[in-house]
Amino acid sequence: MLLNALRRGLLIALACLPLFSHANASSPNEVIQSTTTQLLDNLKANKERYRKDSSAFYSFLDGLLGPVVDAEGISRSIMTVKYSRGASPEQIKRFEENFKRSLFQFYGNALLEYNNEEIRVLPPSGKQPEPDRASVRMEVVGKHGEIYPVEYTMVKQDQWRVRNVIINGINIGKLFRDQFEDAMNRNGGNLDKTINGWGDVVAKAKDVAEAEQKAAGK
Repeated sequence: MLLNALRRGLLIALACLPLFSHANASSPNEVIQSTTTQLLDNLKANKERYRKDSSAFYSFLDGLLGPVVDAEGISRSIMTVKYSRGASPEQIKRFEENFKRSLFQFYGNALLEYNNEEIRVLPPSGKQPEPDRASVRMEVVGKHGEIYPVEYTMVKQDQWRVRNVIINGINIGKLFRDQFEDAMNRNGGNLDKTINGWGDVVAKAKDVAEAEQKAAGK
């Protein structure tokens, strides 16, 4: 139950961002507040169709999130300089696509179980340290009043894009970096094998996240 709530929180946090480049708002918080409603309205209208046609749902998520997720930056961060500097442009691109696909599939299934949990976009905690970076905090409120904090980092390139997400204290970027390193070790340093098996790595990350939550007593 906890992980499902966290997974919904992450995808909602990501999906709040698609209209960043189109909305007339002066801050990331204002944009997120306005687009959250639009996302959930779309999901409410199409949830049953998406449940019957998962490929349509994943396509919707790709079109919605693709432009605002810094897939290249995230991918290179997960691979780290240790591996990305030796990767070809084709390998980098393939990993980006596998990363997005596995993320949308894993978290998209949880989003389809969204059941009108309350989503709170919190006001900025203070002045952002850099003009091209922003930290936005949200809360997902469970059925029994439990609160799951979500915080994500954005970078401003040609538009605002997601760079990292922290859910209930779990740093998703760090979690995936650790899993990538582990996969490379298990695969004897074979980058292609690790890239092609990234879906299994994401599934393992789910188990790791559950273990961390249990150990923390959350």
